[in-house]
This record gives sequence, structure tokens and C-alpha cells, in this order.
Amino acid sequence: MIFDIVSFFDSTFLKTKEHIGLTEDEYLNHIESFVLEAIHYNFKLVMIRANYIVFAKEIISKNKSNLLVGTVVDFPDGTSSTKSKLDEIRIAINLGANEIDVVIDYMRFKKGDNDYIVNQVKKCTNLCFSHNKTIKWIIESAALSDNEIIGICELIKNVVLDNFNENNFENIFIKSSTGYYYCPHSNPNGATISAIKLMVKHSFPLAVKASGGVRSIKDFNQMIALGVKRIGTSSALSILNGKQSYSKY
Repeated sequence: MIFDIVSFFDSTFLKTKEHIGLTEDEYLNHIESFVLEAIHYNFKLVMIRANYIVFAKEIISKNKSNLLVGTVVDFPDGTSSTKSKLDEIRIAINLGANEIDVVIDYMRFKKGDNDYIVNQVKKCTNLCFSHNKTIKWIIESAALSDNEIIGICELIKNVVLDNFNENNFENIFIKSSTGYYYCPHSNPNGATISAIKLMVKHSFPLAVKASGGVRSIKDFNQMIALGVKRIGTSSALSILNGKQSYSKY
């Protein structure tokens, strides 16, 4: 059972040292503990900021682990140009990232600029696939209506189906959230059941990653039951231990 759970985890730590008030040395110590925890419990992957990939890889190598390292691109807003996204992806690849989670320009999508989004998905996905990297497109579901969630999932799926070999399909995910989107009135800004249902239905055969708000074994089980293939959470150990976490991611 533990093996089944941990194989889904993208254990996530994306807060900056400024955000949590740590010095560089304190932050490095936290990253080290975070990576060692993931190694000990055999998590699938750690998701960290790009400038700490090399540090994490050194720890993984020293411990002879197969733990993967992922990072984020154009995070959390997604409004940078496609060229800027491509530049960030190249940096992440050169640093040794195994998986890259890219925030799609969902605001351009909301404005109806589908051609722009098609080009963005095609170019960024091609760059990742050409280097044997997994890409996950973050759609920021809390910022979208139900029809927009359906539309953006269908768009990403169709770009992939039309332009890439099916052997690559296992290396692309559609991901719900950054966990940083501001929702008024304390509405959930992460992976809700209603959003995930739509994503799973309209992304197939592409896989879905649920992120933001998965904080308990109950949340985890609900997401897996809906067909989610990966869970992004800063509460991986709490979930593994059957506890409720009050982390905001």
C-alpha cells in the first residue's frame, strides 16, 4: 500500500527563502531535509525551484537514489512570452531537471487567442520531448470556468495528438493548479473534484496531475479514484501517515 501511494507523489517545495524568511544556508538545509525525506520514503519526484536542482541532484547521487527532480517554468503567473518559457525550459534541462511543469498562458486562452496557445504548447512540448523530459501543463483551473477547463484541456490534447507520436503521451500531463492563484472569499484555488472530473474526461489519453489542496489521505483517495495519475503536494508525508495537513499547497 505504501509503495502504491508514494509512486504518485510529486513532493513539492516551491516557496522561496524570502517567502518563508530563511537565510540561504537555512534554505539549503531545508531543501536537503526535504530531498532526504523523499529518498527515504521512495517518493516519485521532488518539485523545487530551478536554482536548487544541482544541489538536489548531488544529494540524490550521493544516496544512490532514483528520485526524480522536477521544476516549474513561468511560475506562478504564466504570462511570459513563449520565447521566455522556452528559455526557462532550456535552463531547467541544462541543470538536470527530469520533469518540467509549465504554467500555460491561461489569460491569453481566456481572451480567445487559441492560435497563440497552440503555438506555445507545440513549441514547449517539442523542446521537452526532444530532450526526453516530461512536461506538465498547468492550466490554473481556479481561474477558469467549467467550459474553459474543457476547452483548454481539449486544446492541449489535440495539439499533442496532431503533432507528436503516441509513444510520448505518457510524458505529458495536464496539471490543475499552481497553488498560488488568489481566490476571493476563501474559495479553493487548487484541485477540486469538479475540476478534476472535467480534466480527466477531456484530457484523455493524456494523464492528469492534481495539485493544490490535496492534504489528506481522503483527498488523495478521491483524486486517484477520479483517474488522476500524479499528485503534487507539500503534504506527502502527512498523507502517507494518514494525517491531515494544513499546508496551503
